[in-house]
Amino acid sequence: MKLRKVTAASAAVFALALTATACGGDDSGDNGSSSSGGGGKIKIGIKYDQPGLGLKTPQGYEGFDVDVVTYVAKELGYEPDQIEWVETKSAERENALSRGDVKLIAATYSITDERKQKVDFAGPYLLAHQDLLVKADSDISEATDLNDKKLCSVTGSTSAQNVKNDFAPKAQLSNRGGYSECLSALQNGQVDALTTDDSILAGYAAQDQYKGKFKLAGLKLSNENYGIGVKKGDTETVDKVNKALEKMVSDGSWEKAVEENFGPANYKNERAPKIGQLVQ
Repeated sequence: MKLRKVTAASAAVFALALTATACGGDDSGDNGSSSSGGGGKIKIGIKYDQPGLGLKTPQGYEGFDVDVVTYVAKELGYEPDQIEWVETKSAERENALSRGDVKLIAATYSITDERKQKVDFAGPYLLAHQDLLVKADSDISEATDLNDKKLCSVTGSTSAQNVKNDFAPKAQLSNRGGYSECLSALQNGQVDALTTDDSILAGYAAQDQYKGKFKLAGLKLSNENYGIGVKKGDTETVDKVNKALEKMVSDGSWEKAVEENFGPANYKNERAPKIGQLVQ
């Protein structure tokens, strides 16, 4: 998809970008509340800045989350050119759904008990784990190896602090404004490792400029069940999305999307989760 190879979903989404440029945005305010496309649009929230998952590029939108929710939208009756992508940052996801700004959100959205008080989830469609990204020649293989080492994560994330609290009390934490800054620091030897979800790490490591320079430690420091967020109480949509995800897994499209988005980073992904069942 991507920084690696273009899929049919990406090509279709690029066609949407061209259409939007020529015709302007949809001013109807419809977030896709109807049960099928029917000539309307559906607004879907994604991340714009996560390679391999949700990334806005000059050519369109790409990433595993984009592939998954494009497939789902198709099953709901919306062609790719009926999707209106909306940037949905982590802090705004619940609000975007409750206000009706979007119909669905697929944005590395981990299903938690706290979040389920505010939104409903379909899925999970990916089981990720907190992991470490290190240089390809690094001898760091366990979280405990980070004692007296410098560990990078982004400001506002709890990932690095979790490692320090649970595994490496002597780790030196180095927070940066974004993952790209952590990658640069890792490449330059200013830090020894970067931590967050393995799916996010794999997406960054698979970028052309980083191929072969980094590796995942392959740890499972937490379980992160990614789900598709839906407005609280919209059980009909949850059921339809779950059926679409089950079909995506059964027809091989899910595995293909994983390989195309994360394969270059040698991401050892978990098997597709059983829809409706969380891994604790």
